Amino acid sequence: MLASSMQMYVMVIALLAIAVFTLITAPAVKTAEGFFSGSDQGKIPSVWTLTLSQVTTWIFARSLLNAAILGYLFGIAGTLAYAVYYGSFLTGWLIIDRLRFHHGETSIQTFFVRHFGRLGSYAYNLLVSLRLLSEVFANLLVVGIVFGAVGSGAWQLSILLVAGLTLVYSMRGGLSASLKTDVQQMLILLVILAGLMVLLLTHQAFEWPSILSSSPELNNPGWILLIVALLQVISYPLHDPVMMDRGLLADRQTTRKSFIHAFWISTLFILLFGLLGVFAGLHRMGEEELMGTLQRLFGTPVMLLVGMALIISAASTMDSTLSSASRLAVVEMKIGQATPATGRWAMLLFMLGGLFLVYVGTDDLFAAVAVSGTASLFLTPVIIFNIWLKRDVARWSFAVNFIVAVLGSVLYFLETSGYMSLLGDLTGFTHSYSKLLVITLFILAVGVLSFALGLKPKQSEVSDEQYA
Repeated sequence: MLASSMQMYVMVIALLAIAVFTLITAPAVKTAEGFFSGSDQGKIPSVWTLTLSQVTTWIFARSLLNAAILGYLFGIAGTLAYAVYYGSFLTGWLIIDRLRFHHGETSIQTFFVRHFGRLGSYAYNLLVSLRLLSEVFANLLVVGIVFGAVGSGAWQLSILLVAGLTLVYSMRGGLSASLKTDVQQMLILLVILAGLMVLLLTHQAFEWPSILSSSPELNNPGWILLIVALLQVISYPLHDPVMMDRGLLADRQTTRKSFIHAFWISTLFILLFGLLGVFAGLHRMGEEELMGTLQRLFGTPVMLLVGMALIISAASTMDSTLSSASRLAVVEMKIGQATPATGRWAMLLFMLGGLFLVYVGTDDLFAAVAVSGTASLFLTPVIIFNIWLKRDVARWSFAVNFIVAVLGSVLYFLETSGYMSLLGDLTGFTHSYSKLLVITLFILAVGVLSFALGLKPKQSEVSDEQYA
């Protein structure tokens, strides 16, 4: 999306206004509890504060653009496939509920240490660190795409501006500020998305039958991706520290309601935004790309709303990402003293890491989702056997599972980047999503088998043997 001069001025002014409003309303936190845990003078967040915070942190710029692009390329199947990932709110609630109220855990890391020792903690911290970095990188990349061509002056200035503004107010209030700004930004985003949907649904060329029949072939890559999403949706939430952090803030009833509300609200938003892509895909001409088709179909007003939605969602996601990054580094990994000052240094380093990836990384937005989602598959047996079934397994099972998942994610990256074609040669598959499905199935099969073989006897069984 190459914004016109007028669009850029409007978006920059709006961004500055939101930043100033955020700085005024976001609390300047001085205590470690407020900075890392989000508590407001001992008060827990309400259901709707948590809900809107969850929705805002998952309706981020990369997600909105991915949903639209997948709809544009693969029809309704692509949009449905991406929406399936939002089932993570339901599986995430089941995970966090078991951890807190059945296992008695107050931290994800302590659970991994208790079951798998240092290897478990190191593996999990590595995964979530990469996830957080990828979030900063991807959302900054979307901001650049909104303002100009990759590498252009507008592209670079917009990225630095959004990064700087987000960092300033995030460092000011930590998680406490993030929770409050998430609600404010969500309400603004809601108005923008509602406006977009009105313009889409009232367009003279919009027809529901055409939308719903836009993916008639069963071998459509969108349907294949939907199967992948269904397989990954169990492990996906556990590798998202932003979601997990918010699952640790309130009582059981509040947490359950917030996750369920976040599920249906965010899924609805993704489906509606994805419809923009499906509609545009049905009316594209020649070699047009998504933004060019939307510009032709709707004109400047809609493109301005799209740009605003992407920028606001990018900023709202990054402040939550930075607050989770500071908590991960300082509270969970215990790097430095648990003070707001140390947390602010962690935020700065993660932002610099994200900026570094912007300039040296890939420009494929879905690649970061697929690679991290594939690596997170080592968590699926952990969730099923250890968290849900409360069984213990040998640590070698975890090690095998982790190594295979990491190798699988590396293989997917190499295959999709064109560095090798091992899977293509072995299976005959050419599309990246078909290859991703093969890798996902293999990782899950090895993981479940290794955990089944490494199962330890239940405590009651051990007791019975002792008295036999």
